Amino acid sequence: MEIKFFDIWYWFVVMAVVSYFVGCFNFALLISKIKHKDVRKMGSGNPGTMNMSRQFGLKIGAMTLFLDMIKGGVPLLIAYFIFKGKVFAGTEVYVSDLARYVCGVSVIIGHIYPVTMKFKGGKGIASTLGMYSFALCCETQYPWMIGLVLGVLLLTLFYIWASEWGSMGSLLGVSLLAVAQGIVFFFRYHDSLSNGFVIVIFMLLFADCVLTWFAHRRNLIALLSGEEHHTSVKKLSHRKKESV
Repeated sequence: MEIKFFDIWYWFVVMAVVSYFVGCFNFALLISKIKHKDVRKMGSGNPGTMNMSRQFGLKIGAMTLFLDMIKGGVPLLIAYFIFKGKVFAGTEVYVSDLARYVCGVSVIIGHIYPVTMKFKGGKGIASTLGMYSFALCCETQYPWMIGLVLGVLLLTLFYIWASEWGSMGSLLGVSLLAVAQGIVFFFRYHDSLSNGFVIVIFMLLFADCVLTWFAHRRNLIALLSGEEHHTSVKKLSHRKKESV
């Protein structure tokens, strides 16, 4: 089924705005408030998975990771099913390919720059992992994609466990998934790479990488100068659960 962009452009605006405000909801802050604390005033001050793990233990960190991944993936999944099977008029570009990344990247922007937290949010890794995980699992014509996603996630966890470089492992993980999605889109649209919709899709993938890497700029500077804090998964797994 073909759809003219000018007949549905307002849907993209609505999806972007709603997804942004979904991204503004910070689970790390909520969980720390339930524990009568403010994660923004603890450790690195970052309301994200790593700092939550360091302050409250690995289980709470894993819970934060899972919830943020869901947050990054659900808006995208909804957009995918709304526009599934539809293409832009006069092209072979799937509306769902553009819609899901409009939603996904909007969530990431909301997570990193939430208006509800004076534009000082997390670093977007967990939500980005959720975005790519959900998006790549939507590639039903490539059933092995689920295995690839799980493989990258496990490889990321192994790298963090072995190297104790949490920020670098996280960035490598999301970058690998971004490359995987880029390769899928390249082969899908190799005959129409100059199409405006295809260009925007690739720009969204690139924008997400820029956002997450830029959000980690201080970590990268600290890493290069040898001042980056180690993240020992072993120590975190033995951390006693703090009382509420």
